Amino acid sequence: MSRSAPTFRRRADTTWLAAALLLAAGGAIRAEPTHYPLTIENCGATTTVKAAPQRVVSVGQTQTEILYALGLADRVVGTAVWFGPVAKPYEAMNARVTRLADNSPSFEAVLGEAPDLVTATFAWHIGPHGAVARREQFSDLGVPVYVSPADCVGKDNSAPGDGVRTRPFAMELVYRNIRELGQLFDVSPRAEALVADLTAREDAAAASMAGRPARDLPVVVWFSSRDVKGDAFVAGAKGVPAYLLDKLRARNVITTDEEWPLVGWESIAAADPAVIVLVRMDRRLFPADDVAAKLDFLRTDPVASRLTAVRENRIVVMDVAATRPGLGTIDGIGALADDLKALGLAR
Repeated sequence: MSRSAPTFRRRADTTWLAAALLLAAGGAIRAEPTHYPLTIENCGATTTVKAAPQRVVSVGQTQTEILYALGLADRVVGTAVWFGPVAKPYEAMNARVTRLADNSPSFEAVLGEAPDLVTATFAWHIGPHGAVARREQFSDLGVPVYVSPADCVGKDNSAPGDGVRTRPFAMELVYRNIRELGQLFDVSPRAEALVADLTAREDAAAASMAGRPARDLPVVVWFSSRDVKGDAFVAGAKGVPAYLLDKLRARNVITTDEEWPLVGWESIAAADPAVIVLVRMDRRLFPADDVAAKLDFLRTDPVASRLTAVRENRIVVMDVAATRPGLGTIDGIGALADDLKALGLAR
């Protein structure tokens, strides 16, 4: 790939290892033990567990990786909804866990693992319009559900689609996610150690760019498209990618509060972003999930090819993990900072 597309790599050998080392010392961190039964408020409902869960089905890669980072791989009996490879430190443990589906599993497949807890990254999968099931379908069978706060706090998921942010995403929601799983499984010291590591790395990544990028640098983040030549799913104004951009003092040219709105290329061209960020993933649900297809479109489409970012080779590739509310979000800040520096947009 040319200089125009430096690629994000998950920094497994350094940052993820640092988290593992912190977790190893987690017993030294003071945290209250869990007293069961435990009930917590979760996405407008309650989650009650009578004891630490022993059989968990995780519907969402970010939730799965948080469970692994908390040392709970032996409790995970099934996973689903994968956008890319698992982070390297977790490859061996993940290989021992049943993958129910790359995308949405069936309700029956989840129940077939006899879970005593089901976790989900997105309310899209377990929520009002549940692609897997509605929350009530699990609770009626006595199976507790935990959905990431990052996908419901300050977010309206009542309409079909990816939802609308009523306030901007912040990593505090991921930290809440980690701490609440720590409570549910009675591993709060490990949760606090992980949060401490992530917070320190986030602060360091943001500080590395202090005063460097051109303030208000206009950027668009293209996730995918149902049809490569059709409207694009791009990052909305208050989601995870916008959070990354704000940390680097850049600006998302998309102003709608929808999580991943469909936007026409004429509208994107009118905003004329200085940088286009393409999301790379292993998923192949839509043709434009493939970065190569995105690049070909940008360089051949009559409208897109005239964008300043395309003409001046200001295209970068970001791993999908950075666009999701989880452990990979932090790595995304540092990786995007490096890409902006490589493009000469920060000194």
